[in-house]
Amino acid sequence: MNYVALKMLFGDRAKYLMLLCGLAFAVMLIVQQGSIFWGLMIWSQSGISNLNVQIWVTDPNISQVEEVKPIADTTVARVRSVPGVEWAAPLFKGVVRARLANGEYHRVSLVGLDAATMIGRPARLFEGRIEDLRTPDAVVVDQWAVQRMGGPDVVKVGAVFEINDKKARVVGIANIQKDFQNIPAVYTTFDRAVAYAPPERRVLSYVLAKAKDGVPVGEVTRRIREQTGLGAFTQEEFGMKTIQWVLKNTGIGVNFGTTIVLGFIVGMAIAGQTFYLFTVENLKQFGALKAMGTSTVTLARMIILQAFTVGLIGYGVGIGLATLFGYVTAGEGRLPFVETWPLLGLVFVSLLGICTVSAAISIVKLAKLEPAIVFR
Repeated sequence: MNYVALKMLFGDRAKYLMLLCGLAFAVMLIVQQGSIFWGLMIWSQSGISNLNVQIWVTDPNISQVEEVKPIADTTVARVRSVPGVEWAAPLFKGVVRARLANGEYHRVSLVGLDAATMIGRPARLFEGRIEDLRTPDAVVVDQWAVQRMGGPDVVKVGAVFEINDKKARVVGIANIQKDFQNIPAVYTTFDRAVAYAPPERRVLSYVLAKAKDGVPVGEVTRRIREQTGLGAFTQEEFGMKTIQWVLKNTGIGVNFGTTIVLGFIVGMAIAGQTFYLFTVENLKQFGALKAMGTSTVTLARMIILQAFTVGLIGYGVGIGLATLFGYVTAGEGRLPFVETWPLLGLVFVSLLGICTVSAAISIVKLAKLEPAIVFR
């Protein structure tokens, strides 16, 4: 009976293609929008993930990583004194303006690292060495600075520009995750970053720390909070806090959520209606099978087989189209697009739900079918 069911499905080519298109479009829409949404969330916490440290010590009222609230300079020593802390290093983070040799101004995200340890440095450099930051006026820019500030002929190793009328000399090009605000990053030492930035009473943005081996990171962050009265988060906690702030204070979650729900509803409507029509137009065939002694359960299995067959094919086509879209449009950081296995799994479950509902509607019709219909 399985062969007969598939023969009926593929034999009505117009209905089959309509079903396939509806399901594939729904899958593509959900995966595409879900991948862009998650890509944006990854970008929003890139200020944390690019530094890749275990513990962030912050102002207790901080909301997200880009909302810098300077803390006292003595915080580094206080964090180092907390039991379970292996090391702690200062970090400067702020937004300043860079003036290029051709007179153009660009906003840049200035990151000042501890000169002795370079804690928080970029994991990979396209050109140069991070240790060269210890030389006079040295800075490392990311690949997005090269792209946005005039191209590789303007921003390259050896190029000179100004930050707050002070000389900055490029000694390296870093490879980092793009920022949510699309602002290029400039790395230098902590003291030089403070000299570049406008004067403030407090200049320490964050303290980066690591727990000793064998001591749970969560336990160390709890101790830091209790002993210093400051905020202390693991990298994952601070990243999630930033994502929650973005979802709460922007319309990103609602916009993408609405599109994804619409994709699900449209897919269900098209598949349900088309599959129902497909069943109605084949009632005589089903009636003939019933008249020959085929049970309703067997016919229901045939309907389910047809629904899940076209569903799985539509899932594959939809995933393929969404992946192709991401490959074509998201190259070189042009578009945030992160396709994850949990998303694909969730879409698969949703598709099974669409197919199940569609098949159920048809099975109800089939259960009421009189075998005599074949003689009318």
